[in-house]
Amino acid sequence: MGYFKTALLMAAMTALFMGLGYLLGGSGGMLIALIFAGGMNVFTWWNSDRMVLRMYNARLVGSADRSGLAQLVAGLARNAGIPMPAVYIIEQPQPNAFATGRNPQNAAVAVTTGLMQSLSREELAGVIAHELAHIRNHDTAIMTVTATFAGAISMLANFALFFGGSRERMGILGTLAMMILAPLAAGLVQMAISRTREYAADRAGAQICGNPLWLASALERIEAGAARIDNMAAERNPATAHMFIINPLHGQGADNLFSTHPSTANRVAALRQMAGAAGQSAPRPAPRSATAPWGASASDKSSRGPWG
Repeated sequence: MGYFKTALLMAAMTALFMGLGYLLGGSGGMLIALIFAGGMNVFTWWNSDRMVLRMYNARLVGSADRSGLAQLVAGLARNAGIPMPAVYIIEQPQPNAFATGRNPQNAAVAVTTGLMQSLSREELAGVIAHELAHIRNHDTAIMTVTATFAGAISMLANFALFFGGSRERMGILGTLAMMILAPLAAGLVQMAISRTREYAADRAGAQICGNPLWLASALERIEAGAARIDNMAAERNPATAHMFIINPLHGQGADNLFSTHPSTANRVAALRQMAGAAGQSAPRPAPRSATAPWGASASDKSSRGPWG
């Protein structure tokens, strides 16, 4: 089902691309846009994850990792029933995280240094579990494809606006409307997909880590940090904002049509309701340590939780 939805999304984005191509160059422009979109579909499917990781200067966590992050991801991946993804760290003070990859066999989880420094072990486990839920649900392919296409459609629309299309076919008002509506339509598809999938990943992530309140607490901390700290790489690449667990851009806090993420308050409320139904309560925060700045040390078995 995940692949089917991705194919539908690619078809919709390709149609928008072809519409802009027709506006720019008639039937010939539409054919060129179709060929270009086909090549982009193939390239995006195979390379978009590496593009996004490179965009944020993500660093692969190797076997020599002493923070315990890779161990945490491995245990949670076993709980999720998926292969362990590659683990990346982004040197970025804003606390945030995202997952990418075309399928669970070729996936990656990236967390910022700000996230590791501001969360407890339990909270970080909730965030990682949320990202693993995206991978298991095949959301990462859809989210990465929409990021790439939304950016490309906006770029093509700007190109058409500055260099003009066929005024005879649509007139100046029609041309301007197309320039505005095409990237807006791509953005709305991107936003709607992101919002619905965030709620589903919250539920699944809570089950993977074992306590919905760990993720609820993490979301509140991340939102507070993201509101105070700029993520300049995300500001330069706003089409990727929907991939993060919390919107890295400033000025979007509402759960509305033009928001890439659901309201954090609504997400936290749903997680707390889920915890209440299961009779769970919030654990005491794990003690900080020099070995693992985001929580308890890897040798502290009392704080490891169900991930191992």
